[in-house]
Amino acid sequence: MDDTKQIEEQAAGAQPEQPKKPIAEQMTDLLATAAGALAEGAVRSVAKRVRKTAAKKTPAPVKKAAQTVAKAAKRPKKAKEPVQQIAGKKAAKKAQKSKNAAQKASKKKAQKKAKKSKRR
Repeated sequence: MDDTKQIEEQAAGAQPEQPKKPIAEQMTDLLATAAGALAEGAVRSVAKRVRKTAAKKTPAPVKKAAQTVAKAAKRPKKAKEPVQQIAGKKAAKKAQKSKNAAQKASKKKAQKKAKKSKRR
């Protein structure tokens, strides 16, 4: 029996002393909290409906202007290179290709000569 008293005292000592409210007050607090949550949800849904309605009733030119402003506010993508730079790059690539082709041709000729010399 002493063990049960010790366990009860330890359990009571572990929890901080809180004055017990009557059940009626506890229910009132619970209902007030629930009503606050419901009211908050209702306010959010009404605000959402108002925004949707306002968006539908906005004139098309105003919407277009807003889109233009939003588009201008975005960070521009990488600027396109001037035409001269593009042309220069293309010419460089062509020169590189022709150089590579000449090297391949010279290698083939050297291989053919080597084969002919081996035959003789």
